[in-house]
Amino acid sequence: MAAAAAVSISTASKALNDTGRMGSETRERVKRIAAEIGYRPNALARGLLSKRSFTIGLLTNDTYGRFTLPVMAGISDALVDHGVSVFLCAIEDDPALAQIHVDAMLDKQVDGIIATGKRLDRRLPVDLSNLHVPVVYAFTEGTQNSVTFRSDDEQGARLAVEWLMKIGRRRVAHITGPQEFFSVRERAGAYHEVAGHREPVLYGVWSESWGHEAVEQLWKRPGEKPDALFCGNDQIARGAVDALRERGVKVPQDVSLIGFDNWEIVAAQTRPPLTTVDMELKELGRQAGLTVLALAEGRPVEPGVRKLPCRLIVRQSCGG
Repeated sequence: MAAAAAVSISTASKALNDTGRMGSETRERVKRIAAEIGYRPNALARGLLSKRSFTIGLLTNDTYGRFTLPVMAGISDALVDHGVSVFLCAIEDDPALAQIHVDAMLDKQVDGIIATGKRLDRRLPVDLSNLHVPVVYAFTEGTQNSVTFRSDDEQGARLAVEWLMKIGRRRVAHITGPQEFFSVRERAGAYHEVAGHREPVLYGVWSESWGHEAVEQLWKRPGEKPDALFCGNDQIARGAVDALRERGVKVPQDVSLIGFDNWEIVAAQTRPPLTTVDMELKELGRQAGLTVLALAEGRPVEPGVRKLPCRLIVRQSCGG
């Protein structure tokens, strides 16, 4: 390749790696010729020179990928321009399998590991402390003095309930998942702060059937019915919409409804399409990717929990 560009091997290497001093015309000519002839740097040689593998391991127990896939998309977006690849290892909740995958990552000399999962308040079933490579946690509980990224559930819930109040709703009920989930308690707390305690919080499971059942409970009570529902995830919200339709209650004319997660396969296919809170998991993954890269390059990173703001995606289910 260097011969084709009429430069030395050293100059070609510097041009392709954006290092060294040379004219911009020379640098661009080397890159153009490299692209024309399909030249690819030797990854092994590159790693030997830099003492890096240019790979990051992603470890998860989120078997279905509901939360991991958008996180991984963000990680890949952050690292692709740096020539870093990401490989995913799914461990379910098996400590032995988790350790096998961690050992395999270390054998491959990954530059770092990102741990992610299916809930904020549970650690993966493997000890990732005291490894000789940096570890960053995203959407799972980290170890002490680690760097951990998580969505700001409290802020996301406040966004939803404030929007419902803004469009004139005053009897906002909250249907959500199991109370032992940290995120559930955070969202319920924010709901009470904004909407007060006039309507109840109904705790249940993460399913459409629970959303359907919760609406039945609310509509069997005597007195005024809610004019809005804030649901703890999009599956619950979809079940609630179905239950309201069966009762002849119109969404959003009679009852406004907001979900949580922005799981597009559910939210976009709900009728009417579902207003929901997006946890910005792709951005969370991007930040985690840039952070593990910084640690791998030896740059200082302050440990602690970083909460990323959520975003309200307004569709037809809440009106206004």
